[in-house]
Amino acid sequence: MKVSDFNYNLPEELIAQTPIQKRDESRLMILDKTNKSIEHKVFKDILDYLKPGDCLVRNNTKVIPARLYGVKEETGVNVEFLLLNRIEGDIWEVMVHPGRRLKQGIKVIFGKGRLKAEILEHMDNGNRRVKFEYNGIFNEILDEIGLMPLPPYIKERLKDKDRYQTVYAKYEGSAAAPTAGLHFTDELLEKIKEKGVEIANVTLHVGIGTFRPVKVDNIEEHDMHSEHYYIKQEDADKINNAKKNGGRIISVGTTSCRVLESVADSKRICKRNRRRYKHIYLPWIQI
Repeated sequence: MKVSDFNYNLPEELIAQTPIQKRDESRLMILDKTNKSIEHKVFKDILDYLKPGDCLVRNNTKVIPARLYGVKEETGVNVEFLLLNRIEGDIWEVMVHPGRRLKQGIKVIFGKGRLKAEILEHMDNGNRRVKFEYNGIFNEILDEIGLMPLPPYIKERLKDKDRYQTVYAKYEGSAAAPTAGLHFTDELLEKIKEKGVEIANVTLHVGIGTFRPVKVDNIEEHDMHSEHYYIKQEDADKINNAKKNGGRIISVGTTSCRVLESVADSKRICKRNRRRYKHIYLPWIQI
């Protein structure tokens, strides 16, 4: 299977650069596979397509403001960090730019000295292992000086960080938002519950693959990154019970979907996707 098989034309003017004022009034396209028809509605109309007994599965990961802009301590040259993974304590794996300028031992200053980082190691994948130095609480400093790591096709800088979080975001760890869930509001979710739809949560921290292009012609040769995901037993029970009682399991976006596909057969997932996922909790889901 080749990358070119997925080519399609997407005019730039159709790529939204700023969020709509009301989340649930964004566009919704309805594809009816039976009638082979397409309708255009608004997102809050999704309520009309959910049924009592269904189970809506959402990803409650939370995006960290992982993009940092700073300068090299010695030269003042501009530097960009993208935090990927906390290895331990104040040591992180980061993607850096420009890479050739950031060798072992180099120090970088962020936020006029609020945060300092030393390059400890040049990793095999091109990333860096760095150690941060600071006074205070790291997450509070990051929230003050860090920016949301928006996708490369979004050119406008996001002023309100909360708009790049789902309203149900809970556990910090993502390098990007599970964007399909951005359109839900608390009011819409309450109406969904009132209709008799069960809501289950999974947690998948979106990884660096979101920002890395596929550089090979054959997709099967692409080296997949790893991601962390979790699912609690109580949520697995909600999904299993809905399935047992004839309800539909409806994933909010691809992140929720790939968690479900993975935990549906924990024996196969340990062999098939051991390079993709790590630090996982595997209750059984019968799909």
